[in-house]
Amino acid sequence: MKHFIASRMAIAVLATCASYALPAYSQTPPPQPGDATQTPTLKEVIVTGNPLGASDLVLPVNQISGTSLLLRSQSTLGETLANMPGVSSTYFGPNTSRPIIRGQDGDRIRILQNGGASVDASALSFDHAVPADVMSAERIEVLRGPGALLYGGSAVGGVVNVIDSRIPRERLFDAKGGVTGKVDFGLSSADRAKNSAFLVETGTDKYTLHVDAFARSSDDVAVPVALACTKPGSPAVARRICNSANDSKGASLGGSLLFDRGYVGASFTGYGSHYGTVAEDEVTIDMRSRRTALEAEIRGLSGLLQSVKAQFGHTDYQHTEFEGATAGTVFANKGNDLRVQAKHTRWGGVDGVWGLQVDNNRFSADGAEAFAPYSRSRNTAVFGYEEMGMPWGKLTAGARLERAKVQSQGNPALPKFIPGERNFTLGSYALGGAWNVAKGWQLTSNLSVSQRAPKDYELFADGPHIATGAYEVGDATLAKEKSTNLDVGMKWEQGKTKWAVSAFVSRFKNYTYLDSSAGNLRGADGELNPVDADGNNVADVSGVNILTEFNYRQVKARFTGLEVSGAMRLLDGGQTVDLEWRADMVRGQNLSAAQALPRIAPVRLGSTLVVGQGPWSARLGFDSAAKQTRVPTGQLAVSGYTLWNAALTYRMRLAAPVGGQIFWFARLDNLTNQLAYSATSILTQTAAGKAPLPGRSVKLGLQASF
Repeated sequence: MKHFIASRMAIAVLATCASYALPAYSQTPPPQPGDATQTPTLKEVIVTGNPLGASDLVLPVNQISGTSLLLRSQSTLGETLANMPGVSSTYFGPNTSRPIIRGQDGDRIRILQNGGASVDASALSFDHAVPADVMSAERIEVLRGPGALLYGGSAVGGVVNVIDSRIPRERLFDAKGGVTGKVDFGLSSADRAKNSAFLVETGTDKYTLHVDAFARSSDDVAVPVALACTKPGSPAVARRICNSANDSKGASLGGSLLFDRGYVGASFTGYGSHYGTVAEDEVTIDMRSRRTALEAEIRGLSGLLQSVKAQFGHTDYQHTEFEGATAGTVFANKGNDLRVQAKHTRWGGVDGVWGLQVDNNRFSADGAEAFAPYSRSRNTAVFGYEEMGMPWGKLTAGARLERAKVQSQGNPALPKFIPGERNFTLGSYALGGAWNVAKGWQLTSNLSVSQRAPKDYELFADGPHIATGAYEVGDATLAKEKSTNLDVGMKWEQGKTKWAVSAFVSRFKNYTYLDSSAGNLRGADGELNPVDADGNNVADVSGVNILTEFNYRQVKARFTGLEVSGAMRLLDGGQTVDLEWRADMVRGQNLSAAQALPRIAPVRLGSTLVVGQGPWSARLGFDSAAKQTRVPTGQLAVSGYTLWNAALTYRMRLAAPVGGQIFWFARLDNLTNQLAYSATSILTQTAAGKAPLPGRSVKLGLQASF
């Protein structure tokens, strides 16, 4: 609680002193809309929030792009989004983290690339990174709540859509042609990181070509406390997270043929990363991903349909876990995804989209830590979404019918894995509405019923999983997961002042999670309750490590929560002062055992004061988390914290004939060097004290666009 008392006092301090943060410089203002030197950008289109492209959304959607994305970007997707209302992160050190939305993670959060499936192994294990770098993104959209309507049961918690311009969808140039692009550079003190990226697009009104590349390297990240390390060549004790260095690179080539009523495009993207796993001092992961994407759309049709859009992606993903220089377990996932959707003409005031989606994945794991068998998963679905405008607002309705097949194909080297197959028929339905109560006021509500099929590892796992510190055992008899979800929201906006509040409840009939209540131990070789007379966690007979047995079980569960955000213009004129704030809370309850679910974010509060004058801008803010004591029986409580941050930016216009601009920024994260641990990270339980959040860090960077 003391962190929240300090936070409320901090808001008052920010509001009284911020107007003096910037001197009264007289500079040329940044380019304005319509300025001939302004860099062309993609047309802003909400992909995940509303397939009809409407800006008036019923579901709670947030998006970050441009300066906001640049200033909050981190080395992972999860940490970049972690302070959004309702969004936290799995934080497995600075190199791997997936978003957690409203207390749900893993395969209940669908990560997309331009609306297509992201095929990897990040949902399988917390130490597996998402093969997407924020430096390459134009925009990131986050759909909180039941996204299963359009994207399947794996989106019941929400959707994160990483959008780039690798397949151009709109004309950027006229018939004479042109060139546009941007270059990014950055340095960071805490992890001695260096990153760089570039993007170039050229073409005419008939075609556009795109190329981009990035490189990111970092050392072990600095923290406020001394930590032990057994990695060869590293200090035995240092104020750094052992084995947290990273080296990542990626590049993409794409292009489109543009027509008056649509486009046809393709892209090829390569991504590679070599990083430490932090849970084990000598284990590193060498990851690579190759993705080919095809996309086409035709608009302005007559008759039954207005437009048809098709997307196809093929991904070849693989990563190898090394212990020292020795290659260990190899994980691979090859997948195809096809999505076709058609927007029909208006029928009696009703607009809508109908579509088909097919996903097909082949997974394999070979080595000592292959805790899941070879498997093949196939999902085929049809979906529809309808929207009716009303004098007072709008009504929405939708449905998705899906057929899922999950096959265990065993493993020739590990006979314990037995081939098997499960088939599931899934149905998801949703109703929503938005009521424009008065000028600037709107009420929204969504009710949905969603179903999710168990994943291959939930059904067929049987092996040691070091990242979770467990011997995981699946259950081939698991039923499909069913949930009922209700979201109610209210928002108000007048000029530069606005606020929004959203409350939700999700109730699961068969919520699948890892449970250790059986009390069994397993040797890493699978031996049940091995003898350990000397208590050193090593089996006396086999000599292998002993792990706690965790079983995939299904229970009744409930998630409830509240999210609040807003902004207020405090001063308007030659100098502007804005106060932004955000807060959220979520409760995850195992109703069958009458106890809390694991890795749930505590109550959080944040605020930022933004001062602007001409091309200058300054930011000062904090993010505070309460102590998390609502944990399952036998797990550790996690202390609260308040992290302060600041930033200074300057936007400089480039003169003709080059045009464009240079955006400079300096950012100070965790300026008080506060020791903090994430309550949503499994490391706080399996490796307590080993991986705190990063300490004080100064980040310098620039982005030049032309």
